[in-house]
Amino acid sequence: MGSYDYVVIGAGSAGAVVAGRLTQDPAVRVLLIEAGGSGRHPNVRIPAAFAKQFRTRHDWEFYTEPEPHLGGRSLYHPRGKMLGGCSGQNAMIYIRGHRSDYDHWAANGATGWSYDEVLPLFKRAERNSRGPGEYHGADGPLYVEDPRSPNELSERLVAAMVDTGIPRNDDFNGAEQVGAGLYQLTQRRGQRWTTADGYLRPARKRPNLTVLTDTHVLKLRIEGGRATGVEVVRAGRRESYQAEREVVLSAGAFNTPQILMLSGIGPADHLAEHGIPVVVDNPNVGAHLMDHPMAMIVFETTAKGTLAGAQSPVQLLDYLLRRRGLLTSNIGEAGAFFHTRSGDDAPYMQFIAAPAYFYNHGFTSYARPAFSIGCSMVGASSTGRVRLRGADPQEKVAITFNYLAEPEDVDAMVTAVERAREVAAAGPLRGFLGRELHPGAHILKRDQLEEDVRRTVEHTYHPACTARIGTETSGVVDPELRVHGVSGLRVADASVFPRIPHGNTHAPTVMVAERAADLLRAAR
Repeated sequence: MGSYDYVVIGAGSAGAVVAGRLTQDPAVRVLLIEAGGSGRHPNVRIPAAFAKQFRTRHDWEFYTEPEPHLGGRSLYHPRGKMLGGCSGQNAMIYIRGHRSDYDHWAANGATGWSYDEVLPLFKRAERNSRGPGEYHGADGPLYVEDPRSPNELSERLVAAMVDTGIPRNDDFNGAEQVGAGLYQLTQRRGQRWTTADGYLRPARKRPNLTVLTDTHVLKLRIEGGRATGVEVVRAGRRESYQAEREVVLSAGAFNTPQILMLSGIGPADHLAEHGIPVVVDNPNVGAHLMDHPMAMIVFETTAKGTLAGAQSPVQLLDYLLRRRGLLTSNIGEAGAFFHTRSGDDAPYMQFIAAPAYFYNHGFTSYARPAFSIGCSMVGASSTGRVRLRGADPQEKVAITFNYLAEPEDVDAMVTAVERAREVAAAGPLRGFLGRELHPGAHILKRDQLEEDVRRTVEHTYHPACTARIGTETSGVVDPELRVHGVSGLRVADASVFPRIPHGNTHAPTVMVAERAADLLRAAR
């Protein structure tokens, strides 16, 4: 049994941050455990190739249970399985969410998590190419840059959104989130920049950090109500590692509740079904699962220079020599946040628009140039859950999101599809618009659109909230991220969100990890 001060489980968007920050103290010994490999592959580094990682060794490759409000469809859900986790597999869009998200967290018991309190953490993490300011930092480990080679069609898509009445906004993370513009990206000079790059690479030079890859956590060791370490399987052998101070669980919204439940922390009746001794009866473990469902609207286009030509030898050479060209694209280059109803503090919908054909997670191709507008419901209210299929730690969890369970979610999605059609027909895209490929011009009425949305809707790859901050009766961790009922154990990843933020979840996950590192250091 190896002994360390801290054992961090998961080296993804959060775990790499926690380990990197903790090892800045040379007196602290940290073990970081990752189930995946190094993540060294061109499809990880090249931004436009992110979808080529799906269903490969870099992907956990989850599938939902039949979704009850989507006609029983099972949805594919990729998750990064490598150093850097989903920061090595996402579309690199840097969005923090809306101010009211964090103020709502704080008002409902998450003390210390208001917008004014978390803004310094966002700024500390960030190295923004625009320089420092009231809302941005320029000295952090996480590179955030404007698109290296923005596509002309993406610029037209933004202009079309503005033409339909959405205000121009060149900084979704500034004073106001509502508006249309090009996204800033977690890239460095046209190449993907992960938390492994920013936080882990410098830390690996330190003798007080040990990183184990291709190591699967089986369960936590809990003795006398305290987490004392972990049991893992590595190279076919079962091993144990001891945590002298604390264990930090950063395995993500699916695997974090799985590890908790395998360790006896979860709904007592569910654990009993699988013969797992109950350490803490907490029905909130794995509950409250949230995500942002997304519907894709796709059109043919006569525009030149779309991403249809991204894999040409000329583009590959431009990328290799100058880190410029179509391969630097994150696909979803343009976007907007907008309201679908009055009275909401935060916008209910987000557009993620691409100068390319993108459908079915990129598995479906199309021979002609096209553009796509994803309607991501960032205000979604439906919730689901994560449950064990059995007591085998190698078995994937059972996931049900309950997408579109709430009538207001369906209404908002249909409204967003109608708005996307308005954007496509707007003046700046006039002369470049071809036929509508999805859902198709023959689907016009709202009831038809609702039927099509339920038949085709996917998601924005943002699972969260399955180990949320709350009281012992409403959550899994307290505002200090300590697991209720067990000492020496914290959670630091997107699962602790009390409610999912209005926007992409990578930046908020990094922020949570930054705060977790502060809390751990303060507890020493």
